[in-house]
This record gives sequence, C-alpha cells and structure tokens, in this order.
Amino acid sequence: MQLADPKVVVAIQARTGSTRLPGKVLRPLGGRPVLEWMVRAAASVRGVDGVVVATSTAHGDDQVEDLARSLGVDVVRGSEDDVLSRFLQVAETTGADALVRLTADCPLVDPLLVEQVVAAWRTDPSLDYVATTLVRTLPRGLDVELASVEALRVADVEARDHHRVHVTSYLYAGDRQFRTLGLVVQPAANDLRVTLDTAEDARVIEAVVERLGDRPPRWFEVVDLLRSDPDLVAANAGVQQKALTDG
Repeated sequence: MQLADPKVVVAIQARTGSTRLPGKVLRPLGGRPVLEWMVRAAASVRGVDGVVVATSTAHGDDQVEDLARSLGVDVVRGSEDDVLSRFLQVAETTGADALVRLTADCPLVDPLLVEQVVAAWRTDPSLDYVATTLVRTLPRGLDVELASVEALRVADVEARDHHRVHVTSYLYAGDRQFRTLGLVVQPAANDLRVTLDTAEDARVIEAVVERLGDRPPRWFEVVDLLRSDPDLVAANAGVQQKALTDG
C-alpha cells in the first residue's frame, strides 16, 4: 500500500553498558558528549519527522535518558538485549512508518547521508530496507540504515537470537527475502574505521574532530583526512569488529 505522507523518525540506539568501552555514549568529544553529537546531527536532517533516543531500562541508562531529554529529544526505554523490541516501541510511540537506525557509537555520522537514505525510501516506500551497509563502501562508523515499520513487525514475529540484538539484520541476513536498496560511494573507503568501540577508536575520532571542528562532517571530509594521515589510520586499524552473531 502506497502511503500518502509516510512518517520517518530517527531512532538513536544508545546505552552505557558497552563491554569494550563502557559509557562511551556519554564520553566527552570536542567539548560535548558523544550522544549530543548524534542528536545534533540527527536534528539537522531534512525530511524526517522526529528524533528519539532508544535506550534500555537498565539503571545505568538513566544518564542517557537525562542527557537526551536535556537536549530536547524524546526517549523510549525497553529491553537491553532485545533491541528490535525497543525499536518497535519507538514505532508505536511515534506512529512512524519507517525508522532510521543510528547507533550512538557513530558520532561522525553525516546528516546528508541520512537525508539521501530517507529520500531514496520516500521515493519508493514499498522498500523494506535502505542502507549504506548492504555493500559497505563507507568507513565503518558512518553507517545509515532505514527500515520500514511493516518489515520490522515481520522481523519481530520471525527473528530470533542475534537478529533481535542487531535490529535490522534479519532484513538482509535472515530467512526471508525483503526488498532492499543499497547506497554506495566511490572510491570505496570501507577499509577505514571511525566507529567508537575501543580506546584506540576514541583517539582516532578525537583527532578527526580536532582537525575538522565542532560540526557534523561530510563523509568525504572524513575520508580525505584519514587518507592524508596513514599514521592516524594505523592507530585503530587492528581493532576487530564484533561478528554479527556476537550480539
């Protein structure tokens, strides 16, 4: 069914219970918390109808809620481990037809990439999933995903185990075939890393912010900077990304 005026909401997935870098979403970065970088970027995206921080009911995430509300965005709290159910709470609370999934360990996200993903889905709302990650050509940490709420409800019925942790993975790596669209950039830069999982990652991201300034950067500015500084790239090149099944 074609939606007359589909509602798109950005859901920022955030919690303090990271195993490798606890409290990373509250970590200071260029004079403001990492989560504030995410909220600021999301709030500047054109073509979306709201921003919500999706955190857990764990006591440690009270700080996430407090910070998010101080920044003027709504908060939904749900299961710490069943993150898919948390996103469906966002959908029910907001009445969204599609959710943009951003994770709060990606403080350098480019708002214009988010706009491009949203625009692609608005052009064809029959798509179940639009993302920059189906074929990864951007640095890890600049990821943007959009899922239709209808598809997420199907996943909620059928998905098990790690698919419930990773929210969208059932839409591209599960048993069912969904209609998906991937956005790619050239030249590819998927060998680079600006996601915040470890202390080494933090040093790289802090260096990028110091050089590019206190603003959401464009993706190609991040790539150009890293390409110009092999020593900076080497600082977190050895960090291993968790496998999908690790949760």
